[in-house]
Amino acid sequence: MMDPDHELFVTVVDEGGLAAAGRRLLISPAMMSKRLARLEERLGARLLHRTTRRLALTPAGERLHADLRGILAALDEAERRVSGTSATPSGPLRITAPTSFGRMHLAPYLHRFMDAHPKVELRIDLSDDFADLIESGADIAIRITADPGPGLIARRLATNRRILCAAPAYLAQHGVPQKIADLSDHRLIAADGQMPWRLIGPKGPVKVEGRSHVRTNSSELVRELTLAGGGIALRSLWDISAALERGEVQQILASHEGSADVGLFAVQLPQPHPPAAITAFVDFLVTLYVPTPPWERTGLP
Repeated sequence: MMDPDHELFVTVVDEGGLAAAGRRLLISPAMMSKRLARLEERLGARLLHRTTRRLALTPAGERLHADLRGILAALDEAERRVSGTSATPSGPLRITAPTSFGRMHLAPYLHRFMDAHPKVELRIDLSDDFADLIESGADIAIRITADPGPGLIARRLATNRRILCAAPAYLAQHGVPQKIADLSDHRLIAADGQMPWRLIGPKGPVKVEGRSHVRTNSSELVRELTLAGGGIALRSLWDISAALERGEVQQILASHEGSADVGLFAVQLPQPHPPAAITAFVDFLVTLYVPTPPWERTGLP
């Protein structure tokens, strides 16, 4: 039988705190803290760093959590096989995704998954910050990146095509760049950490140096500023395709796009017997985005 303190520890990590875990397990915060301390004393290792604002796993805690999640998933699957419900996804499922992508290309379709799998308890966290799967307690992270991370299971869902674009009003006032070198005479807009731009052109890779005309940590602000005529941006098609169709922005220097190495991935921790809910959600994402994602099902270039 699984040690109840092991299950308590996994729940604390998955819920992100003692209070939330206690509510899920119907245990008082004081008892939660006492049992967690008892487990750490028995193991002779600190598992969590506890502050007033957050919990952080120690290296020992990370190892134990990864091992225990695999064991719990295997036990759950074993019981489901005996009861004949192994094929039925159920239980809590926590997903993280970038803010704009989640709002535009996940939220409108979630009802399909909810209708198909009513026993799955979804939690969706949207943030542009990097979500560590262990620290956040997420089961699946949707990442837009060239490198989904070492030691993880990553399913590539789509290539993240990125194009140079600007509003017609900006181009009418400042002119249309005819070659990459012309960009140095224009207002370039990018969120923190997004420049230099690495493009692929007819003659191979090209790097566009410079800095954003406006500094911001918000990719959504960059999008809105570009639509308003603030400058030239390198934007993903999933983010800008509708505006392109409506003529609110125009693609420029069409022979150059962002590197094709950047893709859309569904990422999860490796475990021998992943819960059926995780497998079902990844399959759901595949039906949404593979082989042709919705933002490319248009007459766009």
